[in-house]
Amino acid sequence: MDIVQLPLTQIDEDTDQPRYQFDEEALVELMRNIEEIGLLSPIKVRTIDGGRYKIIYGNRRYKACKRLGLATIPCIVTNMTDEQEIYLEQIAENLTRQGFSPIEEAEAFNKLMTDPKFSRSVKFLASKFGKPESYIKNKCELLKFGNSVRKLIIGGTEIRKDRLTEDQLLPLKDLPMEHRDPLALIMARDEMPPSDVKKIAKLFKDKDISAATKDKLLYKSGPGLLETWSVQQHNKAEKAKPAEPKAPKAEKSKPAEVTETATTVIETVPAPVSPYEAMDKKLNQLLAALPSFSPLPNEAALSLQELNAEERAELIRRMEALLEQLRCHTEEWDKLKKIAAAN
Repeated sequence: MDIVQLPLTQIDEDTDQPRYQFDEEALVELMRNIEEIGLLSPIKVRTIDGGRYKIIYGNRRYKACKRLGLATIPCIVTNMTDEQEIYLEQIAENLTRQGFSPIEEAEAFNKLMTDPKFSRSVKFLASKFGKPESYIKNKCELLKFGNSVRKLIIGGTEIRKDRLTEDQLLPLKDLPMEHRDPLALIMARDEMPPSDVKKIAKLFKDKDISAATKDKLLYKSGPGLLETWSVQQHNKAEKAKPAEPKAPKAEKSKPAEVTETATTVIETVPAPVSPYEAMDKKLNQLLAALPSFSPLPNEAALSLQELNAEERAELIRRMEALLEQLRCHTEEWDKLKKIAAAN
C-alpha cells in the first residue's frame, strides 16, 4: 500500500459521505497534535476527472491540515468508482473513529437500506459491519425524532443537561409524535436517567389515560412526570386488591364510599397549569416542530423562472402565509426574550 504526498489544493471533500458533524474542540486538539508530531495516519482518496482527488475517509484530518496551512498531506490513492463500495468503506472507517454520532450512523444505515441505488437489508448491514441486527434497527429508530431532538443526541451513556443518549431516547420511540418529541426535550432539560424515562414512557402508553390528560401532563417537569407515574401505579395497585367481604346490610353504605375514593384515577386530579408551564410547553412544541435551518440549493431560485403565472401566484400565496406565521411567532418570542433578559 503506497502512501504519497498530495497537494491539498488538488483534493476535494466528499459532501455525500456519512460523517458531517465535526466537534470544534476535537478538531483544534487534532491540529495541535499535527503541529507537534505530524500527521501519523494518512487519508484515503480516489481519483476523479481533471487530475483531482476526492476524499473517501479522513475529512477531519484534511480539515485540520488545511487550517494549519500545510501544502501537502499523506494519502492512500485508489481508483475505486463503485458508489456502494465507497460508501460501505466510509461507514466502516467512521465506526472505528471517535465522534461519529449516533444520528450520522442512523442516517448512513437508513440510506443503505432505503436508497434505490443500494437497497441493502438489515441482515446484510449487520454482517458487513459486524454488528447485531438489533444494533442497526435501534440506530434507525432515532430517525423517528425531529431535528430539534436529533441535534441533542450524543454517543455514550453519560447523562448531560440538554443532551440525549440513545438509552434515554429509545423508550420514547413508539409514542405518538405529539408526545414523543416534547417528552424527549423534557428528558434532556431535566437530565432524566433511562430507568425513569422508561416509567414515563409507560405512563404515556397507558390506554386508560385520555389523550387530553396526556397533553396536560406535558406541562410537568421530568420529576413531576415521575411522581405522576408513581401515583398511577399506587392507584392501580389499590384497584387490584381483592374485594373486601360484604358487610351486613345495615353497615353497607359507608364502606362503599371509602372504596370509591380509594380508586381515584389520574384523570380526576389534573395538575394545575401555570402560565410559565403553558409557555414552556408551547416553546417545546415549536422547537420540536421546526426543522433545523439548512439553505436551499442555488438551483431552487433558478427553478422559479420555469413556473407559469398560476403556479407562481400559488407559491407566493403560501410563502406569504408562512412568513406571516413566522412573523407572529418571532414577535411574541422576541418580546418574551427581552423581558427574561431584563429581569
